[in-house]
Amino acid sequence: MSNFKLLAGFSLALLIAGCAGSPTSESTGEYLDDMALSTKVKTSILGDSRLKLRQISVETFKGVVQLSGFVDSASASSRAVELARTVKGVKSVNNSLIVK
Repeated sequence: MSNFKLLAGFSLALLIAGCAGSPTSESTGEYLDDMALSTKVKTSILGDSRLKLRQISVETFKGVVQLSGFVDSASASSRAVELARTVKGVKSVNNSLIVK
């Protein structure tokens, strides 16, 4: 019976380690959290009449939001960053928006 417990404990440790994140990859929980953050940021941007969500892409990795795409003005770019920063859970925002 003790061999079974040892094997079960070892299997559980491997399973947990397989789900752990690293500096370059996300754990399953981090991935789901980032998906939720991206959705909240997109919803916030969509709710702002000055911004066009179709022109702004939102990606999140470990709580860091990346905004990319095109906006009509520098003020629209600043507004998108401001909205993203207000979402609870966002650690920082990288702005790669291009004013056209």
